[in-house]
Amino acid sequence: MAISYAYIEWDRPDREYLPARETAVNFDFSEDQDMLRNEARKFLEGRCPIDKPRAVMDDAKRGYDAGLWQELVEQGWTALTIPEEHGGLGMTRTDLCVLAEELGRVLAPVPFASTIYLLAEALMIAGNDAQMAKLAAIATGECIGCLAVWEGPGEPAFDQVETQVSAGLLSGTKQPVVDGIAATDALVWAKDESGTARLFLVPLDHQSITRESVETLDSSREAAIITFNGTPAEPIGEPDLLERLLDGAAVLLAFEQVGGADRALEQALDFAKERHAFGRAIGSYQAIKHKLADAYVNNQIARSNAYYGIWALDADSTELPQAAAAARVGACAAFWYAAKESIQTHGGIGFTWEADQHLFYRRALFLDMAIGSPRLWRDRLFRSVELHSAEAG
Repeated sequence: MAISYAYIEWDRPDREYLPARETAVNFDFSEDQDMLRNEARKFLEGRCPIDKPRAVMDDAKRGYDAGLWQELVEQGWTALTIPEEHGGLGMTRTDLCVLAEELGRVLAPVPFASTIYLLAEALMIAGNDAQMAKLAAIATGECIGCLAVWEGPGEPAFDQVETQVSAGLLSGTKQPVVDGIAATDALVWAKDESGTARLFLVPLDHQSITRESVETLDSSREAAIITFNGTPAEPIGEPDLLERLLDGAAVLLAFEQVGGADRALEQALDFAKERHAFGRAIGSYQAIKHKLADAYVNNQIARSNAYYGIWALDADSTELPQAAAAARVGACAAFWYAAKESIQTHGGIGFTWEADQHLFYRRALFLDMAIGSPRLWRDRLFRSVELHSAEAG
């Protein structure tokens, strides 16, 4: 399957448009990956009905579904991309994106993204021998990760961080930290003794650490305030590791968002076919079918950008920053719109607590902010496009 992407580029400050640059990417899932998708969907439909995230949401103390997490471990999902020498299956990130999409469809209340897309990726990309030993614990589900970058409301200024490491000890506060209560290990963005911001690997079982739950819109995915007061911390990778991790997470989260968007649209479409008003199915009215058509188009655009992103990620392409930002922006917009219109299509029923539609809307907004808002990623996309324009002369 050949997918073509056309980018319109411009130069500032006059904003003159340059000719569109078109990139052809050959991408298709293999038979094995299609089989993996089918088996994953059957498994999750049986093991993670919609009452799973609802139950976690109703019980603020749970944070995540530990039973479902253990079942994913037993299925080998946490070991999928981990190298065989560290107890994993050694499969590709493209294989992982298949699972990500299915997890997104069922709103799985598990710390999969924080652990696999971020912590495991950081260890595989930049970990030393001692740090990579944690990969075996990730594969068996004993190690759960989180990324601690933000230090309060608003977009992060990555070069203006207050958290510091001195003599190997970390001090400062991070909030909100997604999956920060469940996590056993954290990747913490902090300044070293030279004043350079970089990532540190921090075990979270030290007595100097305090953790407090933070209420989020989607409480089926918990978050925390984590305070470090002289906590042992070990640097991991170079200062640019965070950018690479965010790009990879953006691509894989895009597949989760596309999965959620597709399921929200399916719910709206099914209801529009069944619900009758004035003697006709409501889906026959333009006010409904045009909105659902718009949601379908958004979802397909988001999926195409996600395909481009996973190609760039698996190929280790220099186009990854631009592809990741495009995937992130498109997926955020698609999931939000599909979830919103699913509520609207269901009418008064859709606004009730008992209906499932608000669960998708909550997850859409939660994932919007999980690794930085769509505005932050639009800015990253614009900068990447401008950089390509400059390089093209």
